[in-house]
Amino acid sequence: MTTPRGTIRVGIGGWVFEPWRGAFYPDKWPQKRELEYAAQRLGSIEINGTYYGSQKPESFARWHAETPDHFVFAVKGSRYITNRRVLAEAGASIERFFAGGVMELKEKLGPINWQFMPTKQFDPDDFEAFLKLLPNTVNGVTIRHAVEVRHDSFRTPDFIALLRHHGVAAIVAADSDYTKIADLTAPFVYARIMGTTEAQPEGYAPAELDHWAQRARTWAEGAMPGDLEPVAPDPPKRQPRDVFLYVISGDKVRNPAAAMALTQRLAAKG
Repeated sequence: MTTPRGTIRVGIGGWVFEPWRGAFYPDKWPQKRELEYAAQRLGSIEINGTYYGSQKPESFARWHAETPDHFVFAVKGSRYITNRRVLAEAGASIERFFAGGVMELKEKLGPINWQFMPTKQFDPDDFEAFLKLLPNTVNGVTIRHAVEVRHDSFRTPDFIALLRHHGVAAIVAADSDYTKIADLTAPFVYARIMGTTEAQPEGYAPAELDHWAQRARTWAEGAMPGDLEPVAPDPPKRQPRDVFLYVISGDKVRNPAAAMALTQRLAAKG
């Protein structure tokens, strides 16, 4: 019997990076078609520019048009929302974020990554107030939320319980010095792996790529990889989960090669 499994999408952060020209993009490939090229080889891309400032609605609409069916974008939430002392006061900013054009991605809108500074500590009441401000739907489109926290004060079962109550994913920041929280807290998994190196042509050694591909399959089947230690003692109910896995940071030049190598491994075993 085949184990039910969610959809696994592997991607990178952004698509405009000069060192990728000639290394990932073919020589003399038109810059205006770089998104098209990347989207034909990857299942998803995390849009980072939205963290730093607003984008035009026309840009989101163009990105939707330039990518294949079933391609999905993850989008970073604005730093003006997450980098504030009182998160409970972010309501108006959250409304502006979703009214600012991101919904032009339509069915290609994947999870929103709400990334917090390493100095942001866990305040249970304020963080719960923030989670209550996050919309479940906008214009009839279901919104999936994920939080990337980087302070060890979040490594508490109370935080995990809070995320599970609201159906928000804890982003797995792997192969890095950032706080790692690997608990399953939402109907999907969002992982960012940051360990690519220049020494490896595909960013990671083959055995490491095999390992990450297997972790992705385990997540998609609704289970917790055995080598990732959860914060909370009680695992959630097992259910198929969509997986969004992004190769980020590390040796950035190698990230597309690592993402494609993972995609190939996942395709080979179904």
